[in-house]
Amino acid sequence: MAGIPGLLLLLLLCAVGQVSPYGAHWKPTWPAYRLPVVLPQSTLNLGKPDFGAEAKLEVSSSCGPQCHKGMPLPTYEEAKQYLSYETLYANGSRTETRVGIYVLSRGGGQESLGKSRRKRQIYGYDSRFSIFGKDFLLNYPFSTSVKLSTGCTGTLVAEKHVLTAAHCIHDGKTYVKGTQKLRVGFLKPKFKDGGRGANSSSSAVPEKMKFQWIRVKRTHVPKGWIKGNANDIGMDYDYALLELKKPHKRKFMKIGVSPPAKQLPGGRIHFSGYDNDRPGNLVYRFCDVKEETYDLLYQQCDAQPGASGSGVYVRMWKRQQRKWERKIIGIFSGHQWVDMNGSPQDFNVAVRITPLKYAQICYWIKGNYLDCREG
Repeated sequence: MAGIPGLLLLLLLCAVGQVSPYGAHWKPTWPAYRLPVVLPQSTLNLGKPDFGAEAKLEVSSSCGPQCHKGMPLPTYEEAKQYLSYETLYANGSRTETRVGIYVLSRGGGQESLGKSRRKRQIYGYDSRFSIFGKDFLLNYPFSTSVKLSTGCTGTLVAEKHVLTAAHCIHDGKTYVKGTQKLRVGFLKPKFKDGGRGANSSSSAVPEKMKFQWIRVKRTHVPKGWIKGNANDIGMDYDYALLELKKPHKRKFMKIGVSPPAKQLPGGRIHFSGYDNDRPGNLVYRFCDVKEETYDLLYQQCDAQPGASGSGVYVRMWKRQQRKWERKIIGIFSGHQWVDMNGSPQDFNVAVRITPLKYAQICYWIKGNYLDCREG
């Protein structure tokens, strides 16, 4: 295996997940994937950052679908470099972790893959829905959306973990102001007259919603974003994972590998975020996927800055458990102007969770690759 060129190996790795569902009986079914393994190999201590960047709630790129499709796939060595990651701790210390990429053999052993390889975002009629009332805001799936103190949105993906966009905490060169004391906000009922419980008294009737904040213990950002490699052509690595200092005690949404757009129910995606033109409101939207590359989904879901980092999800049939399940298949990144056949067109873009990214994010959450066998 070591003699196979790295690019070919990466192509093979990319292909293992493209298993079309069959016998779905008219149900859009989550595909089965053979997933790679992304494991730490070494960790280096880095100096403390200066936290000097201004928070930008959106990120733009002029490289559209055709431009992106024309770029060569990363070699194996480049993929390892991009998936290596930086960890920032609450005390300001920082580490860099280098990774290896493997495919599990049938017997469960590991095989190495070798060594060679701003504009408005509203389209026509504004189709966003503000979610009101605790019966909606505090219930799944809307309850999985949280607000970052830097102004972006995140999604609960585990008992102590939040998935968001990398640009919400890092501008590609350094961390944004406020990241060292980063907090995550959860909408809670604000009771009248100091009432604290949902009892029969009128004082316990919620009047408004407020945010309850939890500090972040550490953050993980892929080096593909920090080094700016992806920014030169797109937003491939615009994702980050936050670990909270304590459990949030809410139902969370699992991550999943992004199926091809043609396999999505109705070809649509959904996400909820805290758009900054509707302060204090959670805003939900859904729309059709217009175009896709291996790493990105192009769509025209109405959105405004502040929605960046929202988890893009779909609901599909889980054949093994015989139930419907929502999973996050991407992270809303931002806006792009795209040259489509000689005429400019604008899209909103989400970063797809590919098999490699799933393996990386799942390891960040679980700390054990054996718990990351199903995407």
